[in-house]
Amino acid sequence: MPTTSWGYRSALRLGTALAPALGRFDHKIRTGDHARRGAGDRLLEWARWNRDAARPLAWFHAASVGEGLQAETVLRHFRQLRPDCQTIYTHFSPSAEALARRLEVDAADYLPYDLPDTMHRLLASLEPDLLVFAKLDVWPELSTRAAISGAQVAIVAATVSPGSGRLRWPARRLLESGYQVITAAAAISPEDADRLAQLGVPAERIQILGDPRFDSVAERVRAVKPDESLLSFGHGAPTLVAGSTWPADEAVLLGAFADLHRRRPDARLILVPHEPTPAQLEALQRRAASLGLPVPVRLSEAQGPVPLLVVDRMGLLAALYGSGSMAYVGGGFGAAGLHSVLEPAAWGIPVAFGPRWHNSRDAALLVEAGAGIALPRSWIGRARAALQQQWERWIVDEEGRRAQGQRAREVVERGLGASLRSAEMLAGLISARLLRRSPRAARSAPPSTP
Repeated sequence: MPTTSWGYRSALRLGTALAPALGRFDHKIRTGDHARRGAGDRLLEWARWNRDAARPLAWFHAASVGEGLQAETVLRHFRQLRPDCQTIYTHFSPSAEALARRLEVDAADYLPYDLPDTMHRLLASLEPDLLVFAKLDVWPELSTRAAISGAQVAIVAATVSPGSGRLRWPARRLLESGYQVITAAAAISPEDADRLAQLGVPAERIQILGDPRFDSVAERVRAVKPDESLLSFGHGAPTLVAGSTWPADEAVLLGAFADLHRRRPDARLILVPHEPTPAQLEALQRRAASLGLPVPVRLSEAQGPVPLLVVDRMGLLAALYGSGSMAYVGGGFGAAGLHSVLEPAAWGIPVAFGPRWHNSRDAALLVEAGAGIALPRSWIGRARAALQQQWERWIVDEEGRRAQGQRAREVVERGLGASLRSAEMLAGLISARLLRRSPRAARSAPPSTP
């Protein structure tokens, strides 16, 4: 049975030691480091009083919000298939805290640092029958020790971009043991299956089951009520919703909008920055003024539709895309990577994005279907002109725009069903084996609080 290497353990110890120092300069690192250091004790305490040894335990792990949303739909189906199982959920990023709190699981917390002693104590106490990683966030110490303990180790929504650092040395060598013990992997596509095998997952254990993200997005869009007030901001005029934008995106967007607005004063732009910090919102205000645009109105202050709306809150994109007749998705001009194009597609509207989209399978599907428009990889003025022309074309050619939007929706609909297929795979892993422990003596009740 593979085990982690000296190099991996040394790298983890070094990273753990450096985290407090790095946290002095980054609030997110500081928050995550503090929470992870206490997570092990909290999970042990839950196990002490709540772990029912007569029931199987499935442990789901997802790094951040995106992976968590994919895992959520699989987890929901899994609980329906195996209601006898206890379930716990862990995450790595502070951004996933809100998601973790609302999941229907028996326990949820941060994943502690992947250190040998920590994982040994957790696994000995929790005794999971099934360990499930979402997307690619496999932690080798946890993975290998869980396999040695007798647990089934799986990965769902598995995807590996061609440029992933995990495929290169030394990361590939350091992480290999964690992938070698995977019992079953649900890959999104044949290409992802090939790259999973390169990481170390035995090829015969890989199934191609599709992407649960499609189910997750479709559910979020269906959950938006027809009387949702956010939908009204696009009523009565052609509106482009630009989601998860970075400064490079905004330079192109606001420039294109300035050119368009002189020709089409009825056009509207709803701008949703990826990080709506006070500094970023002020920078948008200054840029809009320099271009002669209408004064941006923040969502928290808006009384109704305006030419230029800037969203200063997070977590609203699923509904806001529904207010638009066309969309732009950010991240395609920088190193951060293109954000999700599926939410606007699920609303049935065409999508534009920057030139760095080739690592996004979803964007490729939209481009192939004629429902996604990639801006040219060139100087900013050319991208600005291309966006302005496409924007105006969508306004003028309403029939063509709607046809593109319908093709976008069809891309999403063709991707549905992966969550159930993945959950069935996981349920089969538990159903095919006996409970691997004898029920322990009943625990005494926890001490009552005064």
